[in-house]
This record gives sequence, C-alpha cells and structure tokens, in this order.
Amino acid sequence: MAGFTAKDVMALREQTGAGMMDCKKALIDADGDMDKAADILRERGIAKAAKRASKIAAEGVVYALVEGKKGVLIEVNCESDFVAKGDRFRALVETVAKQALKTNAKTVEELLASDLGGKSVDTFIQEETGVIGEKISVRRFTVYESKGFVETYIHMGGTMGVMLDFDCAENAETKELAHNVALHTAFAKPGYMVAADVPAEVVEKEKAIMKQEVINEGKPEAIAEKIVLGKVKKFYEENCLLEQKFVKDDKITVAQLIAETAKKVGANVSLKAFCFFVMGQGLEKKSEDLSEEVAKQVESMKK
Repeated sequence: MAGFTAKDVMALREQTGAGMMDCKKALIDADGDMDKAADILRERGIAKAAKRASKIAAEGVVYALVEGKKGVLIEVNCESDFVAKGDRFRALVETVAKQALKTNAKTVEELLASDLGGKSVDTFIQEETGVIGEKISVRRFTVYESKGFVETYIHMGGTMGVMLDFDCAENAETKELAHNVALHTAFAKPGYMVAADVPAEVVEKEKAIMKQEVINEGKPEAIAEKIVLGKVKKFYEENCLLEQKFVKDDKITVAQLIAETAKKVGANVSLKAFCFFVMGQGLEKKSEDLSEEVAKQVESMKK
C-alpha cells in the first residue's frame, strides 16, 4: 500500500470504529495522513460510530429466519431499547440474518467480511450505525441446514429465541411437537441434548461440589459417594433437553414426548440439534462516561 501500511489501516479502524475498507479508502484519499483520514471519515459520516466505540451494546433482539430447510438464529445488539424496537434496526437485523443464510460463514468475523451487494456486512452496519446513532454489533448466530425441517420460536419480541433441527417429515403432528419442544426449551433452558454431551470436566466439577455439600451435611464419605451418584442423575435430568421432564406434562420426558409422536405418525422422529439465545445474556447492561459518573456523584452530594 503506497503511503501507509496494513497496521495504519488497523490503527485507524481502532481510532474511528469505521470498517476496514472505509479506513483504507480514507487513507488513500488522505495520502496516508492518519489525522486527515480520520477527518475524511467524519466528513463522510462513517466515523460517527467511533464516538460510540466505548459504549456497550447490551440491548437488541434475538431474531430467527427460516428459508426452506435452512434456518438462522441471530443476536444483534444496540445501546437502547428504543432503537431495538425501531423499524430501521429491525430491517438491519433481517438483512444480516438473510446474509447469514446466503453465505457459508461460520463465525461472526466471516459474516461481517462477506460481500453484501458490493460492500461488506461490516461496512453496511457501520453506515447504519452512523444513521441510527448507536453502536450496533452482531454478537452471535447459528445456522441449521436440516434434512427434515427447522422450527423456531421467538419470545416477547426478541428477548429470547430457540431454534430446533428435526430430522423427520414435516406434518401437523411433527409441527405441533416441534412447537411444544421449542416452548419447553425456552422455559427450561437446557445446556445439553443428552448426558453424553456434558463435558467430563463439567461432570467432575459438579461431582466435587455435590460431594463436599453432602460431607458438609455430616454424611460419611462412603455414603456421600452413593448420594452423589443420585445427584448427578438429577443434574442430567435438569440440564439435558431429552432427559428433562416435559414442561406441559411432568409425567413424561421430552424424549418420551418425541417417541410418542413417532408412534403416532408411524415414522422415525428425532431432534438433531437445538440452540437458544437470551438477548444480552452475560453483557453488562450499563456503561457511562467518566464525566457522567462524576456529574451524578456531585448531584447526589447536593441532596
């Protein structure tokens, strides 16, 4: 690159929050002058996002889209609930979701770098950020390409989303089953499909905690071992989707519910995969500039 390096492009991106290609073009137009390039980005409205770079995008939506046998569950974040409910933000989310289905992107980085009508998804989001006025970020997404059909469920306008991949024919009975399992998943929030999916280190950690808990209750170590076996079984029943008691009928498990449907339709019915996102889970909900914090502290001292 004449006049500047790849590191300069990265530095300008970090400084302004603009997309990689926008930073490269600005540096070309500025003959490699970093300050001038930053000004160019501001003039073009692209660097408006940079002022938001320190903000935490902890609002947003979980959105699902199914096209044929392919489905996507995606979480896109913004800064305020007001923007999250806006038509422009919702349109952006739908556009990115369609792109996730169209491409073979496996990661957020690959999705952001993919071509969206002559520009990258990252550039598209940066441009929309400049218009909307809030930091917008694609947090995560999952795509299923099913041999049967994909079922989705979005709770309360996007506060939570579930996606299921059923390997069976799509009919009234299996669609009803899928809907019920999706509702159950949203309610029970399983971490795994079956006991075999739970990592050994997770099981060992749970066992150690359970054993210490039993010993603290005054039980001898030999008896504690047997009690822990029962507790591990309960752990699986509470955390593995197919082993959980069905939320609408706790006399049967989800696996038994699926088996009953298979018997009704006279064909194999199996759940191949599931995922669910809770919007903003694990994200800090509040971020304030130092000046705002100080102002609030001073104000509180006056009271």
